[in-house]
Amino acid sequence: MSTPVAHRVAWTQTRRHCHPNVVFLLTDQWRLHALGYAGNAQVKTPNIDRLASESVNFKHAISGYSVCCPWRASFLTGQYPLTHGVIVNDVPISSEPVGLGEAFKSAGYNTAYIGKWHVDGRGRSAYIPPERRLGFEHFKALECTHDYNQSAYYDNDDPTMRAWDGYDVFAQTADAQRYIESRKSQGLRATSAEKPFMLVLSWGPPHNPYETAPKEYRDMYNPRHIELRPNVPPEMADDAREWLAGYYAHCSAIDKSVGDIMKTLDDNGLSDNTVLVFASDHGDMLGSHGWTRKQKPWEESIRVPFLLRYPAKFGPAAREVSPFLNAHDIMPTLLGICGLPIPSSVDGRDFSAALAGKTVESDGALLACFHPFGEWNRIVGGHEYRGIRTPRYTYCRSLSRVGSRGHRPADTATSAVPWLLYDNEVDPYQLENLVDDPAYSEILARLEALLQRELDAIGDEFLDGMSYINRWGYPLDDTGTVPFR
Repeated sequence: MSTPVAHRVAWTQTRRHCHPNVVFLLTDQWRLHALGYAGNAQVKTPNIDRLASESVNFKHAISGYSVCCPWRASFLTGQYPLTHGVIVNDVPISSEPVGLGEAFKSAGYNTAYIGKWHVDGRGRSAYIPPERRLGFEHFKALECTHDYNQSAYYDNDDPTMRAWDGYDVFAQTADAQRYIESRKSQGLRATSAEKPFMLVLSWGPPHNPYETAPKEYRDMYNPRHIELRPNVPPEMADDAREWLAGYYAHCSAIDKSVGDIMKTLDDNGLSDNTVLVFASDHGDMLGSHGWTRKQKPWEESIRVPFLLRYPAKFGPAAREVSPFLNAHDIMPTLLGICGLPIPSSVDGRDFSAALAGKTVESDGALLACFHPFGEWNRIVGGHEYRGIRTPRYTYCRSLSRVGSRGHRPADTATSAVPWLLYDNEVDPYQLENLVDDPAYSEILARLEALLQRELDAIGDEFLDGMSYINRWGYPLDDTGTVPFR
């Protein structure tokens, strides 16, 4: 693999007049089913719903490796996890990518990152030096914290830890607004000598703890009135309602901040020529199928929002596009929209043509757990899997046949066998696993062939998790999780 410098030398450094700005709003653990525009009448997200009414909606946005660090490393490098090496949380990127910030910076952009980082892998509170920021110049971030009301960060090149004032979503949003306002001359009237900007604003919620949103937002939701998805088992119903009330409170607080960013773009004449994205790294089971959190292949974990508004090019009206957008596809797609070169270190696909109305072949999205860890570790029934999400079906294979909650049988053979098959069109809550139904044998065989084709294309041999852990030499604790500091 060539080095980032070699990639940069090969690029064209000149840019056309007035490339668009990019503002990427990234949330943590926000499932698609917790948004008004996606059909949830309980959660209050009026600003995001308005954004949806003005945006291109990637209706098949998928979190294929639905846990924080693998997804974020793929978003920031355009690489599949087996390329960049971040197959579990809290490990560093092991490849030599051209990072997202570097790709935009080399094309003449100012770059900024505010909020949660979580791809450095050298301690969740450690200072992140400039050479490990993947090309982001303005950098007010911390590796990871879920203490949203006493949230720490580092201010650019100052290694002194600071704290955001109050609820960090609001403080980080205010900082992003100030950054945008400082670049208000880069609207449609910008001259060719001025630089556009690329800003990522990365919020920590609605990731648990769910009960820590500001009180005015917690008061909006009474757990007794929360309606559950039909796949939440009765024994988890009370807990799930409590979780969802707090989760929705975080969602509504973030929605307020999305509205603040939209207003700042409007007030400074930047909306038309800014690519504004609202997205999430993965979802949250919140009791569905008896599970919590993420890293699972069910809809609540893998289905995520991805709205993209760019009025100057795509108009102000809502419409849907159908490509299966996975984490490693986001970087090349953003670069394609902005008319910028895509580094050869990128594994993902550029789906920007679909936004221009062209037909783009996209049969499905890969689903993968490379090594079970954290809340999906082997002790609680976690296991490796590979799968495919198509417009109608979800199919997964595992390295051993597992029970309904993922528990391995006594025989822990590592041969890959079919595990899950759902017809999401007739069974949207995935209540019936059809993997052993003879009537679906032909469909299963077709999905297996598609999955294998996709794995072959990306060079994924589907080895057991320890093979990958040993490849990069990651340490594990007694739960099979990489310890973090």
